Amino acid sequence: MRYLLLLPFIGLLLVGIYNSDAPRLFGFPFFYWYQLVWVPVTAILIWFVYRSVRR
Repeated sequence: MRYLLLLPFIGLLLVGIYNSDAPRLFGFPFFYWYQLVWVPVTAILIWFVYRSVRR
């Protein structure tokens, strides 16, 4: 379960994946909203791993 914590690290480490302006969301370039999406996803993953390891 702890390996799930590598997903945000890898997803944000590979800048070449999201280094573009093309798909805009509410006026935000892809570069910014891709990073902002990872904030709640990371929080949910941390909570999920914490709950599974705690037991």
